[in-house]
Amino acid sequence: MPRKHFRKYLPTHASITGNRFVAWFGPWLQHHNLWHLHRRSVAGGVAVGLFSGLIPGPLQILTGAILSIVFRVNLPVAALMTLYTNPLTIVPLYYLAYRYGALVTQSDEQHTIPAAFSTEGLAWNQWLPALLDWMVAMGKPLAVGLPLLAITLAVLGYLLVDNAWKIYVRLAWQRRAEKRRNQ
Repeated sequence: MPRKHFRKYLPTHASITGNRFVAWFGPWLQHHNLWHLHRRSVAGGVAVGLFSGLIPGPLQILTGAILSIVFRVNLPVAALMTLYTNPLTIVPLYYLAYRYGALVTQSDEQHTIPAAFSTEGLAWNQWLPALLDWMVAMGKPLAVGLPLLAITLAVLGYLLVDNAWKIYVRLAWQRRAEKRRNQ
């Protein structure tokens, strides 16, 4: 099972609670769901990570960690899932959010679509201000579409992981039952 594979890389509950940095945060980081790999905790971590990944700026992992503590879902999974947004995927995702928002708000898309985002000729430290200017130019459709897309991705991610986990367990039980019958 994949859980057994990942378990050797995850810290034990005793090592987490005994860590001096974790002890500083007290009981917030000591809840067992934050670190254990089970269906609801992992599916919730995926949902939190997908939601937090669309937050603008460098606060995605921090938001994912805070939300995983609040909802008591797997913290490492939530932090890792925020990484689906990166310099290659952020512009297409935000454009998808813009189109989603334009569909929901029924705004006149032909007159409001801003110029394509480009980092050509910009230094790496000028990308974030250019991205923020581009987002402001998108206006209301982006402001509506971004939270809607984040919620949609979170719900779909939760349902996908939850159902895939159930199917995997059901198939594993069937394989074990088949082995017992053949012995």
